[in-house]
This record gives sequence, C-alpha cells and structure tokens, in this order.
Amino acid sequence: MDRYNQILTHPGYIERVKKLRQLEKDRMFCRHDITHFLDVARIMYIISLENGNNIDKDIIYASALLHDTGRVEQYNESIPHHIASVSFARSVLPDCGYSQEEIEEICFAIYNHRNNAEGESKLSELLFSADKLSRLCFDCSAEKDCYWDDTLKNNYIRY
Repeated sequence: MDRYNQILTHPGYIERVKKLRQLEKDRMFCRHDITHFLDVARIMYIISLENGNNIDKDIIYASALLHDTGRVEQYNESIPHHIASVSFARSVLPDCGYSQEEIEEICFAIYNHRNNAEGESKLSELLFSADKLSRLCFDCSAEKDCYWDDTLKNNYIRY
C-alpha cells in the first residue's frame, strides 16, 4: 500500500477527519474535509509535474492530507491550525513509513502553508499555492461574506 493511503487508513487520521467534519458541519465557508485535502494534493501534483519539480507523490499527498488537520485544536483550544497540524503529522507519519528527513520536509511545508516560504522549499511553495487554488470562489454561495480579500478570491480558473 502507498504510504499516503496508510495515512487515509490510520485510525488517528480517520478519527481526526470525523471530528473536523462534525466541527464544520454548519460552516458556511469552505470546509476542511477530505475533498479539500485531495483537491490540494492533486493540484500540487499537477503543478509539480508541469514544473518538473520531481517531488515524490507520497510526500505531496502526505503534506496535503495533513495540512489542515490541526483545525480541530484551533476550534477547540484556539491553537493555530498550522502548529497543531504539524504536531498531528508528527504523530501519524512515522506509523506510515515516512523517514525523519521526509517528516521534517512535510512538517516544514505544513507549518508554512499559510504564508509562502518562497525559495525555501518547493514543497512548501506548492502547498501554499494549491491550498489557495483549490477554492472555487466563483461557485461559492458564501463568497460575498467571505473574509478573503477580493483580489485573492478564485473568481475564475487559474494556476
């Protein structure tokens, strides 16, 4: 089994995604669910291939699947989700066969997915961009109430 599929079947990950689904069940804005995680992963992978970045698919998918999992702590304990996501990733990735070097690379990208660490890590740049590009603002019923600046909203398809 691919390592990123081991993340999907990891008991801690399954429980985390269920908690997040429950916490966001009434959220009117974009949700942080498995659809979002996979959209981010696929966008990252496509851009990586197009740019010849040669980043392992296991690394791309791991960072995308885990990048917003810390929202559980953000909602419950006011811990910034990028920090809590790194902590959660560190608890799951070793069980799924990732090396310490890979874990550090993935965690760096997750930690920086809210601000672009441009030039420091291709993975981090990809996660930052794909996270934003995954949002379909042009088809969102809550777009008018969204806190995103209008210049950042995806009102058309772009990458």
